[in-house]
Amino acid sequence: MSALSDIRVLDLSRLFPGGFCSLLLADFGAEVLKVEDTGMGDYIRWSPPFHEGADASAKSALFLALNRGKRSIRLNLKEEAGREVLLRLAREYDVLLESFRPGVMERLGVGYERLREENPRLVYCAITGYGQDGPYTERSGHDMNYLGLNGLLGLTGEAGGPPVPPGGQIADLGGGALMAAFGIMAALRERERSGEGQLVDVSMFDGSLSWLALVAAKYLADGTPPRRGELELAGGLICYRPYACSDGWVTLGALEPKFWREWCHGVGREDLVERQFEGPGSDAHAEVERIFLERTRAEWQAFASDHDCCLEPLLDLDEALDSELVRAREMVVALDQPGAESDVRLLGVPVKLSRTPGTPAGPGPALGEHTREVLSSLGYADEEIAALLESGSAGGPAQGPQGSFPA
Repeated sequence: MSALSDIRVLDLSRLFPGGFCSLLLADFGAEVLKVEDTGMGDYIRWSPPFHEGADASAKSALFLALNRGKRSIRLNLKEEAGREVLLRLAREYDVLLESFRPGVMERLGVGYERLREENPRLVYCAITGYGQDGPYTERSGHDMNYLGLNGLLGLTGEAGGPPVPPGGQIADLGGGALMAAFGIMAALRERERSGEGQLVDVSMFDGSLSWLALVAAKYLADGTPPRRGELELAGGLICYRPYACSDGWVTLGALEPKFWREWCHGVGREDLVERQFEGPGSDAHAEVERIFLERTRAEWQAFASDHDCCLEPLLDLDEALDSELVRAREMVVALDQPGAESDVRLLGVPVKLSRTPGTPAGPGPALGEHTREVLSSLGYADEEIAALLESGSAGGPAQGPQGSFPA
């Protein structure tokens, strides 16, 4: 039995934060039902590369990356009959996850207070940019906006240079999806004691701000604001930086003195041992840069095998995904998806449990694929299901975008 096989999740979210959160739950056995609108459904179905001419494999990969192992039902929550279906679902499920702006679900008549009337045990998780209260509740935003407002983006990059957007979605994933998954599990654990659910308010701004825990603690203690290029763990020390080598880049993470001493000993530069914590632009920094340029990336990788100094090559994504480490950790998996020309390769499960490991489930659902099945399980008779579909309050399988959930 999987770790979360007794948990049922209604996922009303779109795109990345909510989708990745419920993916984590699904990979560990939770039953996840995507509640999509009667128009386009989850935007990830149609966003690039979901354009005319994109092959089935590309379409499957992007959608499956967030939605493998889930089911899909289409509801129009602007219609009373559609809202009634959601209320019935809420009685049967443990968790509801949504990512609308604050107030949207309340205006539709299916907000947290209304849903808890149907199921007091329901854990309701709302992922938003700026939280359920505060001055920014109505503002739109994306990952870079949140990082810009909470100071993280302003600290990323070299001194005197521009801020550097990260290659991954820190606020969406680290501040939203992961915080939501943790909040949901904490609320479910507390429910075992109290018998009651609760509202989990996840702000991507708050969540990614927490990534600056150490930096913020130092500033709050001494009042000295950090600046881009000055942070010790963001390139501010010569012992902890990326360095260009003769054919690429490597990363040196020799933060502890023992690792720095080992690097200095390995390159025959004992004179640099005492200069470990100097910054970029110093004479010592210039010497370290010169030393790294003398060898290839492969030569530095061999050096790291002989000298324990936290030194590794800086890989491009294609190199990383084809590495021995990724294969050994089973971090790339192949899944069968109907309509794709071949198996779809995706990232694997990042958390390893010894007794009840997560398993990437597949395939992903077609839009509205399980509408009839779910409605029937809720007690709707065949004629009632037909009426819901005919009225547009619910929708069956669809092949293309049409247009019902609010923005």
